[in-house]
Amino acid sequence: MLKTPVVVFTSLSLLLSLSFAGDVKSLSCSDVRQAFTTKGFSLHNVPHQEIPGEHLRVCSQGYTCCTSDMEDKLGQQSKLDFEKLVDENSHTIRTIFTSRHKKFDEFFLELLDNSEKSLNDMFVRTYGKLYTHNSEMFEDLFSELKRYYTGGNVNLEEVLNDFWSRLLERMFQLLNSQYTFTDDYLECISKYTDQLKPFGDVPRKLKAQVTKAFIAARSFVQGLMVGREVANRVAKVNISPGCSKALTKMLYCPYCGGMPGLKPCANYCQNVMRGCLANQADLDPEWNLFIDAMLLVADRLEGPFNIEAVMEPIDVKISEAIMAMQDNSMQVSSKVFQGCGHPKAAGVGRSARGISDVFNSRFRPYSPEERPTTAAGTSLDRLVIDIKEKLKESKKFWSSLPDSICAEDEVTDPDEEQCWNSHTKGRYFPEVVKDGLTNQLNNPEVEVDITRPDTFIRQQIMTLRVMTNKLRNAYNGKDVYFQDSSDEESGSGSGSGFTTEPEVVHTEPPMLEADKSDPQPPADAAGPQQMPSLQLLSAVTALTWLLLLLRWR
Repeated sequence: MLKTPVVVFTSLSLLLSLSFAGDVKSLSCSDVRQAFTTKGFSLHNVPHQEIPGEHLRVCSQGYTCCTSDMEDKLGQQSKLDFEKLVDENSHTIRTIFTSRHKKFDEFFLELLDNSEKSLNDMFVRTYGKLYTHNSEMFEDLFSELKRYYTGGNVNLEEVLNDFWSRLLERMFQLLNSQYTFTDDYLECISKYTDQLKPFGDVPRKLKAQVTKAFIAARSFVQGLMVGREVANRVAKVNISPGCSKALTKMLYCPYCGGMPGLKPCANYCQNVMRGCLANQADLDPEWNLFIDAMLLVADRLEGPFNIEAVMEPIDVKISEAIMAMQDNSMQVSSKVFQGCGHPKAAGVGRSARGISDVFNSRFRPYSPEERPTTAAGTSLDRLVIDIKEKLKESKKFWSSLPDSICAEDEVTDPDEEQCWNSHTKGRYFPEVVKDGLTNQLNNPEVEVDITRPDTFIRQQIMTLRVMTNKLRNAYNGKDVYFQDSSDEESGSGSGSGFTTEPEVVHTEPPMLEADKSDPQPPADAAGPQQMPSLQLLSAVTALTWLLLLLRWR
């Protein structure tokens, strides 16, 4: 009695099942064929109706519109699509570093060129042939400053010390042109640069300003370059097999299911992207520290290490030093004669060429409206403010990259009930995992080997770490390229680190006694050259200043 209904029910179920299977088999793949063509693929061997999917390796093996070849092609396309998504979403950050590096570099180099031109123009007008005959030392100074900025192995302190020593030697000869000086004597003179302070306090102040400003500027532009290179490199993603499989399933398995227009759910996309970009997210902590260090140096460039404020008036500062040397010429010469001995007379015909013939006017600096403008068309302050704003926008970029990609309407469907959930149309229920490699252990969509970090990404992390250290040193006025930890405490060695207000440690040369064997000029020297050296110097200087005063009147 009970068997008849069971048989009838079973037969009915079988009939409905066969009917449903027949309906499935009869579903058209026309939408898939059209979408497949849109992707640029050939329709050769693309089925017109669904076929059994036992051959598929990624997508569902139920009835499908995909052949094995189609699944392989869609797998390759998913990689290209992913690479394009990362490229497009990282374009802004890469452009920020590329454009700002170019703009800052142009600004800085033109600032140096304009400063050199300004100095040359004014010194030619002020000092005439005196400057043109000795201009190579100024050219060398700017050449070395540019070489330092562009990454050359240059010690700024040595460059500046050498400049002032050479300038002292030249000026001492000009101010004492009635004497002949040997190379050894000139070398002795240079030893007294720090002790006598012939140029007043200008060299010390200028050295502190120039070194800090150049260290900050060079580190900053190198930081922009490193940021650009790291962003460009990391944006070239390395797609693992697990990621490739997950991308295919997310982006193109709807095609195989006959639903090519179905987009993935947002949370589903998040899990796939966090799995595929796990190593990039691990870059973020070091990236954020790097950005913070860049912002700190930017603050210095706006304030005490402002390279524009240092370089624009450098011609004025050097001229002030020259005038200080002129004013102190008697005392400087007297001290040098005491320490280095009395020089030999130059002979008749090379008596004192009055300083009035050499320094014929006081220095008149450019007025602000006369100063040239840079091609960047902006002051350093405005340029740095712009860069700072863009740098702040780039913080936490790599960890938020999955969010950026999955927020795009062309990638995901905001309707949580009408999206692809990795199996069918409907809500995606698994939770979104956190970013970073270690958090991918429980990623439901991507197989990630958390024991094998991406070596390439680790290299970029180290690159950022090194640059961050340089920036932090630059913030404190230290030049890491020349800092020797073994000499840091003593202040010796090439380019020992600067403090916030660097003080240069000098070794004073021993004061030499005048040559007792020849206290007076040779007996056959004619005229006033038979006078004691100090009296002769006083007389010459007094006469010079008298001529100078008369000329000014």
